[in-house]
Amino acid sequence: MLSSEQAARYRRNILLPGFGVEGQKKLIDSSVLLVGAGGLGSPAALYLAAAGVGRIGILDHDRVDLSNLQRQVIHGTPDIGREKALSARETLIGINPRLVVEAHSALLTEANARELIAGYDMALDCTDNFEARFIINRVCLDLKKPFVYGGVLSYTGQALFIAPGRGPCFRCLYRTKPGRDVPDCSAVGVLGTVPGVIGTLQATEAIKYLAGIGDLLVGRLLIYDALTATFTEVALERDPRCPSCGVG
Repeated sequence: MLSSEQAARYRRNILLPGFGVEGQKKLIDSSVLLVGAGGLGSPAALYLAAAGVGRIGILDHDRVDLSNLQRQVIHGTPDIGREKALSARETLIGINPRLVVEAHSALLTEANARELIAGYDMALDCTDNFEARFIINRVCLDLKKPFVYGGVLSYTGQALFIAPGRGPCFRCLYRTKPGRDVPDCSAVGVLGTVPGVIGTLQATEAIKYLAGIGDLLVGRLLIYDALTATFTEVALERDPRCPSCGVG
């Protein structure tokens, strides 16, 4: 049963058809690791906390910089210079003090990824580099843990739900790491609201999965273009020759 405080806090979730008290209890009993507390991780973490995901991990090795505040809405001006994981934790506890929020002020590496990801029901890939994305993909496949990929650049973004054994993985989409000459947000910029949209989509997919509702973005790459205000869906198949999830 939910407490009276929980019933009041999550009433709008509970009223939803197909969600109800059971869906809310599933969220409260669940856990999510967010890899990255930046542009994508900020909105994703805020909405997961507000929705009532009982245990949230925030993994980020960086510190808050003035240039982050244009899009990383979980941090504020007083947080400049603080570790992002700790700043994010403080904000989430302020939203929902009953949550367990674990701050991991560390860089995701081959050495620590398995232990970190294994401790949660699922992960959100809110990173900004392919090295980390490949690690998340490999470890989640090994552990059979689902994760939600999100990526942004300039005026566009994309999201995909990776469910091990059920659809394509990240390396079915990106077989190899791009070269150093491929532009990133630090070079070409990003409209601050674009990671807000994609991070919110990542949180939505996580909530749907944990509560057991709706159709997930498995094998469906969703692409957002802010300039035309359009969403495009691209069907993806699992690549049998994929070095990470293929059978060939």
